[in-house]
Amino acid sequence: MGLSKLNSLYREVILDYADHPHNKGQLATTTNAMTLHNPTCGDTINLQVEVEDNKIKNIAYTGDGCTISQASASMMTDAVKGKTTEEALAMAKTFSDMAIGKEHSKADLDQLGDAQILTSIMEFPARIKCATLSWWALQRALLKDSKEEENNE
Repeated sequence: MGLSKLNSLYREVILDYADHPHNKGQLATTTNAMTLHNPTCGDTINLQVEVEDNKIKNIAYTGDGCTISQASASMMTDAVKGKTTEEALAMAKTFSDMAIGKEHSKADLDQLGDAQILTSIMEFPARIKCATLSWWALQRALLKDSKEEENNE
């Protein structure tokens, strides 16, 4: 497949996730939550996570923003649902590293599912924050809960 056809396919996948988001809405039960805002372009992600037995049982988001931020949030929720919190945190680190050009194994990238398509954002530094916002929200939501538990013990 030629490079222009591949880029076109990537654009179509990103637009599809943004136009038909997965897991967009609010959860009835939330154990972890985080809201992050990117003042540079106005993206906002309100992330809600339901963790049960150290696994992400359910995850949803609301918010507004550019196509990249909304598609990335949709892809992220698909990728981490059913994962342990440790797996989800590792995936968030992989995604953040990937967005700034750090190398990862094919197995690590495959864990990201369709979100690995967003590797092309490295070509547009102004869009890196858009793509990583939901992944940062995930990290903060999951780590916030574990830090609170540590402080209460």
